[in-house]
Amino acid sequence: MHVTKECRAPGSDGSMMRLGYLIPEFPGQTHIFFWREAGELEKLGIEVRYVSTRRPDRRLRSHDWSERAGAQTAYLFPPAIGLLGRGVLELLRAGPRGWMRLGRAVLEGSPAQLPRSAVLALAGAMLAGLARRDDIRHVHVHSCANAALIAAFANRLSGLSYSLTLHGPLSDYGPLQRTKWRHAAFAIVITRRLMNEVRQELRGFLPPAVDCAPMGVDLAAFARPSPYVAWNGEGPAAIVSVGRLNFVKGHQDAIEAMSILRRRGVPAQLRICGEDEQGGDGFRRTLQSQIDAAGLGEHVVLLGAVSEARVRSEILQAHVFVLASHHEPLGVAIMEAMALGAPVVATEAGGVPELIEAGVDGVLVPPKAPERLADEVQRLLTDPDRARRIAAAGRRKVEASFHSRLSAATIARQLSWEAGGVEQQRRS
Repeated sequence: MHVTKECRAPGSDGSMMRLGYLIPEFPGQTHIFFWREAGELEKLGIEVRYVSTRRPDRRLRSHDWSERAGAQTAYLFPPAIGLLGRGVLELLRAGPRGWMRLGRAVLEGSPAQLPRSAVLALAGAMLAGLARRDDIRHVHVHSCANAALIAAFANRLSGLSYSLTLHGPLSDYGPLQRTKWRHAAFAIVITRRLMNEVRQELRGFLPPAVDCAPMGVDLAAFARPSPYVAWNGEGPAAIVSVGRLNFVKGHQDAIEAMSILRRRGVPAQLRICGEDEQGGDGFRRTLQSQIDAAGLGEHVVLLGAVSEARVRSEILQAHVFVLASHHEPLGVAIMEAMALGAPVVATEAGGVPELIEAGVDGVLVPPKAPERLADEVQRLLTDPDRARRIAAAGRRKVEASFHSRLSAATIARQLSWEAGGVEQQRRS
């Protein structure tokens, strides 16, 4: 795919496009992909301005770039006085036509949804005011939940152009999906499975262009400095998992698989990178109770929210990477492990089979099957040649199809087309 070096705004002054980049609760522990993609957009000549709904829990801001990103981000909640004032001015500026468009969009929800929609409509006005102040011509939204509705309301009020990326099933992102999608300039979905879903569920309400572009990794940052070393049967067998501590990530199944392996005499040691959404006060406690009850306190470690550098270090030291998700739209953590040349065992959940070819560049097991997970981890540990083959094939797969430039290039191409169309209309 070819994308020109610069994607310029539709103005006649030749200025570079300034893109609003709206991410809920940014920067959080799972937001490394967004940071990478924004960096690739900058390389393509698109100036990125970060916008978010609210600040994340400080305990989840684990990356070395988190403080810098937070300082560069404009937050809609709680609203600063100046931003709230701009939202009110934007409401006044819209006039009766804008009020009618916004009102119709708000009323598309059920009566029970109206209070929430009214608050989000005000946030939409603030987003429109922020865009006007900073000369943001387009907003890309990395969510199809409330953030998407904020952008849609901003569009109805002021005409602000926006687009969406869908990262999981529509059912995960709440009501008013037709409202969110029908007014977007374009949309991106990260897997073919999700593409089929939106075509079926939103037929007649989709934007003019819907592209499929996977999430990806920074190949330079995730490169193994020395060859992978398989377990030789001596000492601990190092297993690593990466993912927020949430029931759907299946860490409880990975812990049970470790218990099974140790009963079989395999000296497995599991280290889990990630924290729960409550900063350690939520599902982490459930997992720690499971660890303690199974007597695995010395063999399973919950590392909490850690930096990208720490994730790389943990994966580089691992003999096997596991992710036991019950539901996984695609799996950036899996990509990172593959890019680092670690053999992966993951569940065939969601879009993971679009990333892993079973038995070739990774191993797939059913979700919620700790016995099968233990079986496949043990097979890799006891067959070093197979582990090395799968590890090398995983790196090749990511190099070919799952690097962070792909999604950035798709956004840039769509923005170029949109800008060209706007400029053509202006001249006609």
